Amino acid sequence: MGILLNRGMTALLLLIFFLSGCQQVPAQNKRPKNVILMIGDGMGLSQVSSRYYNSDLSEPNFSRFKTIGLINTSSANAKITDSAAGATAFATGTRSYNGSISVGFDQQPLETIIERVERKGVKSGLVATSSITHATPACFFAHAPTRLMEYNIATQLPTSGVDFFAAGGRLYFHKRPDQLNLFDQLKQNGFTIDTTALPQPGSLKTGHKYGFIMADVGLPPKKMGRDDFLTRASVLACSTLVKEEGGFFLMIEGSQIDWECHASNVAGTFLEVRDFDDAIGAVLDFAEKDGNTLVIVTADHETGGFSLNPQVSLGVPQYDSIAGGFYEGSQTTLLASHTAALVPVFAFGPGSEQFGGIYNNTDIFHKVVKLMEW
Repeated sequence: MGILLNRGMTALLLLIFFLSGCQQVPAQNKRPKNVILMIGDGMGLSQVSSRYYNSDLSEPNFSRFKTIGLINTSSANAKITDSAAGATAFATGTRSYNGSISVGFDQQPLETIIERVERKGVKSGLVATSSITHATPACFFAHAPTRLMEYNIATQLPTSGVDFFAAGGRLYFHKRPDQLNLFDQLKQNGFTIDTTALPQPGSLKTGHKYGFIMADVGLPPKKMGRDDFLTRASVLACSTLVKEEGGFFLMIEGSQIDWECHASNVAGTFLEVRDFDDAIGAVLDFAEKDGNTLVIVTADHETGGFSLNPQVSLGVPQYDSIAGGFYEGSQTTLLASHTAALVPVFAFGPGSEQFGGIYNNTDIFHKVVKLMEW
């Protein structure tokens, strides 16, 4: 009898353990309500690593991620992508030619993730330190055969599905060669526009569209005194869009990591990566508190063949002192070039386990769409 009782108790305990384990699985794999895609333009593994060797000793926010992957960034017509083709892959799930803004080789529009979620009642936002018409943000709301058509790209924003944006680019909306005032068109399509300052988080109303254009073209580089715009705009976007019942998709770009790498500016690269990492920290704080937000951090490509090297003193490498450097071959041109290096993917929140491994840049789109049932 005692033996049977013990066996029964053992079986019961095993059943309870099994069921409790089963209950934990959905919590790990549940579908998030919101998705935030953060793109460090030009940010390869060495750019990320710089945050660990050139800092105020605070822990980098990159360390808060438990899921890490790598993506191949090639475009459809080149092993090395540009930002337009890279963002087209993220925004549409399709590789196209370098310079394309969410169009295929036939120059016909490819459906963007923002166009897709708009039909499902999901709100969307864009934040960047470039102009809003620059290659990466443009791919999420516009279609153009070339990234150079920024005046044309700007005309597509008023009637797009975007609900919130904060970036630069005033000159593309007024004082245009065609005399159009796109600020008027934005307002006619329900946007409240501000070109002077970002309001406090939580101060904006639900059911409204907002646009903040804080510079004539791109915002000033960090080395020239840009404040914490990227962090503040990201927090403002999150605090505004989270109020909407249907959830949201938000793209945030640290645009100027790429620009500093193109210029082979080591100090500027360090500053832009740090600024992007600060914005990541604020977004992760939001996601941790919200509990229903998936955060994905990646890059469209690596720029400059950036590396972390030992300082050299009297011809001798000093292995305890780090100096950044760029691929010497790129110095034959005026600007350092993009490279074909794999770039990292960091993921946090519900569904984050889907983003480990090595895969193509287009899979970011497909993984998100499948996970979100978009």
